[in-house]
Amino acid sequence: MEFIRIRSIDDDYFRQMHELMGRIFPAEEVLAFDLWAEPLLDEGLRVMVAVHEDQVVGATEYRYYPDMGVAMTDFTIIGQEGLGVGRFLAQERQKDLFEWVTSSGGKLSGMFAEIYNPYLVEEHAFGGIKPMDPFVRREVLSHLGYRRLDFPYVHPSWELNGEAVTGLDLCFLTYDESLNELPAALVARFLQTYYAIQDKKPEEWYEMVRRLEQLDRVPLLPI
Repeated sequence: MEFIRIRSIDDDYFRQMHELMGRIFPAEEVLAFDLWAEPLLDEGLRVMVAVHEDQVVGATEYRYYPDMGVAMTDFTIIGQEGLGVGRFLAQERQKDLFEWVTSSGGKLSGMFAEIYNPYLVEEHAFGGIKPMDPFVRREVLSHLGYRRLDFPYVHPSWELNGEAVTGLDLCFLTYDESLNELPAALVARFLQTYYAIQDKKPEEWYEMVRRLEQLDRVPLLPI
């Protein structure tokens, strides 16, 4: 299996990846094909695919913010069972991320990730791929060391229509396991930076950020 970076929407592997995303994720989580052209050129972003026998069988997107010392896993897709795709992506992503941080002379305190809460949202089938089942994915994130940030989370739809998407938790993986909370200002700053690309955001999102800005710390709880 190969871990390959995608840099253009003209890449056939990108076409395969985008089709896979459309089968796995609900529409509000998938950016339109043509709108990927500019993000793929961003050096602060990695879009990587797992390729087996010339077919994309998984993908992950992640980014690093050196000024905040944090990273974000945008998504992880397992497109085929029985190949060890999830473990392969997690290991290769962490290896690449640590090399990225070292080469830039930065530091890394941890990584954010969004995860569906199946106790709140049950209708998503995720393409019928069992490893993508939200119950399974939550347990995998927990095994990796992620914990849930204790505040009501909402994010703007990636259909870019200004709609609010609920039923998710924002999680964080700390590389210092003794940490049980994050500065609320860091969480708010990260969310404002991460979603700056979206011009239309729902009022619920702005209210969430305002509440965070009024807090001192946000607890990290088990998933």
